[in-house]
Amino acid sequence: MESGSRQVGQSLAVYSIGQKLRALRMQKGLTLSRLADQTGLSTALLSKLETDRMIPTLMTLASICRVYGVGLGFFFADAKRHSLSITRNLREPERGRARVTPKEVPLSAAVDSPLLASEVDFPPGVVGVLTDVGTAFVAVIYVLEGSLLIDSAGLEDVLEAGDCVSVDSEMLITWGAHGPSPCRALVVAPREASHDRRHRD
Repeated sequence: MESGSRQVGQSLAVYSIGQKLRALRMQKGLTLSRLADQTGLSTALLSKLETDRMIPTLMTLASICRVYGVGLGFFFADAKRHSLSITRNLREPERGRARVTPKEVPLSAAVDSPLLASEVDFPPGVVGVLTDVGTAFVAVIYVLEGSLLIDSAGLEDVLEAGDCVSVDSEMLITWGAHGPSPCRALVVAPREASHDRRHRD
């Protein structure tokens, strides 16, 4: 029975239910205790669901859906596209000799669309929602300072200053500062995607 439960958990992992639950709560600006009041579920249970330590029943998800105003399909929608392409900082430290030519670090971005660039600052411990489920989002993110944690489908990547990630996804992605220090990142995206994207703390 235990192995069967493990197999169910593994097959549901791709849907990132816990991550979606946490992202929805952040979007609504609710604490776990406030959500518990509205759903009739305990804070301990809600915490376990958000951290994927427990698989929710459909009845439990339905109760939460009523508070958030989403359907059950929100949790089980398959992304039609999802791509993260990370470029690590490959600059070598100077070894006592000044450079005589500039060094160009190319960042892949759509050149045929009007672009908007924005600087995003993350205080330590603050997590935001980068993309919404089912909404196409294309952007290039360059880490200027600190460490940036990007979580997609439960897969975490930590980018350091000088690292870059190219995003093309319809999957839920959250991001925030990694570790005790703040993080600052440059985001370049097509104008429409930049306009639609919402930063939530």
